[in-house]
Amino acid sequence: MIEGHMFGNTIWAGHWLWMLVVAIFVVIPVWRICQRAGYPGWMGLLILIPMVSLLFLYFLAFANWPAAKGRERND
Repeated sequence: MIEGHMFGNTIWAGHWLWMLVVAIFVVIPVWRICQRAGYPGWMGLLILIPMVSLLFLYFLAFANWPAAKGRERND
């Protein structure tokens, strides 16, 4: 039905462009949170995987952060 419409391909390209923008706006802050918590930044990419992202957020919320261990020794 949409293949006869002149904007059919533009909508498809716009969808992927929008998904890329959203992914960038989500991954960058999570990447920074992982780094500040003492985990490798690439773990922020896990936020893009639907069920893994929920488990990953719980992991970040309740895990002992390696960066926090360094601060406890200095206090």
